[in-house]
Amino acid sequence: MSMIKDTWTMAKRSLRHTTRSMDTIITVVITPIAMMLLFVYVFGESFQKSLGDVKYIDFITPAIIIMTVVSGIAYAAVRLSMDLQKGIINRFKTMPVAPSSILGGHAMSSTLSNLFSSFLVLLVALLIGFRTDAGIAEWSMFIGLTVLFTLATTWLAILMGLFAKTMEGAGAFSYILLFLIFLSSGFTPVDNMAPALRWFAENQPMTPIIETMRSLLTNGTIGDSAGVALAWCVGLLVVAYVLALRVYKTKTI
Repeated sequence: MSMIKDTWTMAKRSLRHTTRSMDTIITVVITPIAMMLLFVYVFGESFQKSLGDVKYIDFITPAIIIMTVVSGIAYAAVRLSMDLQKGIINRFKTMPVAPSSILGGHAMSSTLSNLFSSFLVLLVALLIGFRTDAGIAEWSMFIGLTVLFTLATTWLAILMGLFAKTMEGAGAFSYILLFLIFLSSGFTPVDNMAPALRWFAENQPMTPIIETMRSLLTNGTIGDSAGVALAWCVGLLVVAYVLALRVYKTKTI
């Protein structure tokens, strides 16, 4: 119980920093919504021709949600790097708190804030025409996959925050993940890509994750990529979590 209480205390501290930062709100919520509006109303008609009966807003909503998460997790890396450089982590170590709560608090706050941001983005998508055939089971699986992806990338952000020498460098890794989203099936079918680019898109993690989310929401089925998507998320979570704990121990000895 003490560990859970300490983790929640640390998470609340981090959440307060998030809600007080206008820069964070703009990056995590407003930017993905602006991107969604841009693609739907500026590029949507061009992309719609290759989608048949599927509306473009339905097609890109999963990618926009993934983009929201990727934009948000960078702040977990930045805040952790800031705590390390300012010596706040060392102060926490002198206090009667569970050692695991320090990283756990950052992970919890990042997960909660990113899920809330994703919910807001989904609401805007519904307002501009997004519709779904998903039932309770499909929505449950969609939420579960979103939570798992958020946890996996959050621990990756924490790992990067531990490695980074500057706060600016801590959040820079998220641009790689954003790049992968654009080089996936998030905004256009992979069939429209050049052969080499298509091969890359089909064999990187974002495509099966987005395809599974899209299938759950638009078709009401789990789709063919669920196993690969789950493997990517679980594998990334386990590797990032284990490495983050090891690096944290060596950094704070």
